[in-house]
Amino acid sequence: MVPHLVTALTGPINELEQRVLDSMPAIERWFRLEWMEHTPPFYTSVDLRNAGFKLSPVDTSLFPGGWNHLTPEMLPLAVQAAMAAIEKICPEARNLLLIPENRQSSFYQANLAQLQRIFHMAGLNVRIGSIDPALKKPLSVELTGGESITLDPVVRGKRRLGVKDFDPCTILLNNDLSAGVPGILEELHEQYLLPPLHAGWATRRKSAHFRAYEEVAKRLGKLLGIDPWLITPLSERAPGLDADTRQGCATLAGHVDAVLARVRRKYKEYGIKEKPFAVVKTDNGSHGRGIVTVHDARQVEGIGELLRSHGGAPGTQDYLVQEGVLTKERINEAVAEPVVYLMDRYVVGGFYRVHAERGVDENLNAPGAVFVPLAFDHSARLPQPGVKPGASAPNRFYMYGVVARLAMLASSYELEATDPEAENFG
Repeated sequence: MVPHLVTALTGPINELEQRVLDSMPAIERWFRLEWMEHTPPFYTSVDLRNAGFKLSPVDTSLFPGGWNHLTPEMLPLAVQAAMAAIEKICPEARNLLLIPENRQSSFYQANLAQLQRIFHMAGLNVRIGSIDPALKKPLSVELTGGESITLDPVVRGKRRLGVKDFDPCTILLNNDLSAGVPGILEELHEQYLLPPLHAGWATRRKSAHFRAYEEVAKRLGKLLGIDPWLITPLSERAPGLDADTRQGCATLAGHVDAVLARVRRKYKEYGIKEKPFAVVKTDNGSHGRGIVTVHDARQVEGIGELLRSHGGAPGTQDYLVQEGVLTKERINEAVAEPVVYLMDRYVVGGFYRVHAERGVDENLNAPGAVFVPLAFDHSARLPQPGVKPGASAPNRFYMYGVVARLAMLASSYELEATDPEAENFG
């Protein structure tokens, strides 16, 4: 079932959507050629915002949780993609070890159960190995609905990682390493580690991702003959700032002012009447915390305390100041945003993140959010004669898939540029 959306699609996105649909063969060929040159991340989720006049990604995760929000109807796509991904990396793979986050909720554990199910259906023996030093023996966890998972303490050999009586050839991280890379995961030269360690937030930066995204969006924009701004959030990096100091606030305010000025020019160019805003966020992963919306550079005064109230950390940080993208999507009168899930180079499904207590210009990845499944089974349907652009939900889902794959491609560029083992490193 496709969720009912109340979406005010106006202006250029209608033209953009039609341009994308008309260019479907060229787009698919372009992606196919890109994947001949670049390796896609193993799995990805992309948060999108549809403002009615533009559609763009606002966050890209390379260690996605939330797989439990995918419906049973989506599982065949995920299993096929998992089979393709594993076959490409390790055709003889038999055993896979899944490494989760240390801090877990019942929702996150349901995510682990879904990942275990997907890779089991792809023909692998799957165990969940915890790197939490507090776990000394296997722990069975009962989930809602009568299902259960077992967390096993990992066992580290000289060059290999496993659990008792289980030696995997492939290790899948579902831990974004935001607390740093634990030594137990280093120098595993005899096993495939997916994603690689440099994909974790210990080294990865959002600003690098969006720089890469701007590059690929310009190239796709040239192919389609469109302004890449229609699918790109403008952004500036603000490194090494303490938002609790007067100097830090002043520098951050300057970045906010610069981004808002660029957005105003674009709004004027397209005759957009909305009020521009910017989003200030930490440049590394924060699980949706430490994100603040500002409509004016003067609001940056005292932002340090506001960032902490939203879960941000004190002290000197690298920040990303990004163009805020409204969401015009609604489900049951609550604001919503699509989240697209990908494995290897394939779109496998997604959901709408819905928050009844948040506004159209606020971060929805916050406590109180609910999730409405989004199926992509008809996402490639061609437009029907006589149907206006934007009138068909499956058309919009194809748009979501194109922009999400563009963000995934940007991630592959980003990882290549930061790979310590690459020849062009540095």
